[in-house]
Amino acid sequence: MKKIKIIILIFLVLLALMAGFFFFWNQVVNLYTKLYLELPKLEKGVGDFIMQEIEKRISTPPPLKSDKDVVDSLLTADGAVKWTNAERAKAGLPALVVNAKLSASAKLKVEDMFDNQYFGHDSPSDITIGDLAVKVEYEFISIGENLALGNFENDQDLIQAWMNSPGHRENILNPKYKEIGVAVAKGTFEGKTTWMAVQHFGSPLALCAKPTENIKTEIEVDKSRLREIEDELTNLLNEIESMRKRDPEYNQKIEEYNKLVSEYSKLVGDIKTLIDNYNNQVKLYNGCLEANQ
Repeated sequence: MKKIKIIILIFLVLLALMAGFFFFWNQVVNLYTKLYLELPKLEKGVGDFIMQEIEKRISTPPPLKSDKDVVDSLLTADGAVKWTNAERAKAGLPALVVNAKLSASAKLKVEDMFDNQYFGHDSPSDITIGDLAVKVEYEFISIGENLALGNFENDQDLIQAWMNSPGHRENILNPKYKEIGVAVAKGTFEGKTTWMAVQHFGSPLALCAKPTENIKTEIEVDKSRLREIEDELTNLLNEIESMRKRDPEYNQKIEEYNKLVSEYSKLVGDIKTLIDNYNNQVKLYNGCLEANQ
């Protein structure tokens, strides 16, 4: 009788151990299947790239009209550039570089003033230096226009007249301008033969490196892949939950699921790195725009 009791006791102990083992195993399996259910997410708003809209600065001081009437007056574009840079050198500023597009816009301006018989920054059809810059495809952060009319003695005399005018002087000595275009022409204005001179100054948009577009494209491609993986994981998880743990494919599906989650997690990390890189470029670009306005 005692022997039977011992056998029964041993059986009960074994049964308890087996039950404990199966309980523990089920907990391990459940943990294994739910290990990656909480997928990493991209923070809300991440990827909302904001590049600063350029507030284009345009400086147009009142046109300078001179009463001088030198008989043998002669103006040249090259000479005007030379004496402009001489004044900048006196002020400790770097020389302006002649830009072909600014030269073209200055030429359009001087021709338009003679053709339409006006002297001002706005044409009769409301065409401004900003419009001319667009026409010649000059992208700028800031731009300026100096106008002069009169029979000045020479290029140095012209530049000196502009330097004696505060607004024109400010354009000539503006440290943010890097480029210049000049046009001069002699023609008939209001029945009198006279010279017109135009200076176009510019701080080109090319000074600021724009964020790399292929990074943004790569981010969007990766985010699209994330959505695909999310759908795959949802379908796979539904399959796993509908299976019994003893099914031959159960562990295989779990392994497949976790591999997908690993890919998802890595992709999220890659996207965050790309976003940080892109947003840093945006920050530098915006800072450059502000510094050159």
